[in-house]
Amino acid sequence: MLTEMLINVFLSCLALGAVVGFLSGLLGIGGGLIIVPALVYILPHFNVTHQAVMPMALATSLATIVITATSAAFAHKKNGNIPWTLAKILMLFIALGALSGAFIADKLSNDSLTVIFSTAVILLAIYMLRSIAKPKERPMPNNNVLKILGGFTGVLASLMGISGGAILIPSLTYFGVPLRHTIGVATVCGMTVALFGSIGYVITGLQQPHLPQWSLGYIYLPALLGLVTSSSFLAKYGVSVAKELPVKTLKKFFALFLIIVAIKMMLV
Repeated sequence: MLTEMLINVFLSCLALGAVVGFLSGLLGIGGGLIIVPALVYILPHFNVTHQAVMPMALATSLATIVITATSAAFAHKKNGNIPWTLAKILMLFIALGALSGAFIADKLSNDSLTVIFSTAVILLAIYMLRSIAKPKERPMPNNNVLKILGGFTGVLASLMGISGGAILIPSLTYFGVPLRHTIGVATVCGMTVALFGSIGYVITGLQQPHLPQWSLGYIYLPALLGLVTSSSFLAKYGVSVAKELPVKTLKKFFALFLIIVAIKMMLV
């Protein structure tokens, strides 16, 4: 019975990973925005308790990002897309924020985490709906502002199970950082968020007695395996299809979909 359930979890997340990978490649969005609400729906069907559902969804999403973002970060490093003077300041405080976010999440109820995730998703989706104006040249903020930005991004991304690119990219673009460098910094910082957030969720989850078998802290390994197996493979097809479709229009429809999903999560 247990083996059958684990296989079903793996297959469900294999299908989910295919959707996540394709949409990530097509729309250029972080997979966590899709993975978290989907796992919140899927996990209760496999005997995950109500209190553990949201932390497990967040942790498993972050663990997925660790694997999928690492290769992208190395690619950006190889291509010289990462201004390390800027990235190193952000990475340190993002790491501290992401680790703290996992410990904060452990102290919050499942309903509180759902409200935080849903509210943040609605705000990000509204941002996606807006047309992005051409960035003006503005001076970079001082290191103290960057440290605050890094810490805030780390905490919020860890509480949402996302890489933080949706926060960093518009923030750095606002200060006139070239798009190529903005994406490079966001990618390596996303890997940092996911790594330290995952470590935090592993540590806090080890203290929980009622998590399902094959959990590493709050990370549900069968779900993680299914997600990473298909998401990386399908992402390149999404990129290919993006060349043939009106992506800006699709992003607007996807943003509306995210708002509907977030509202539904809060009402359930």
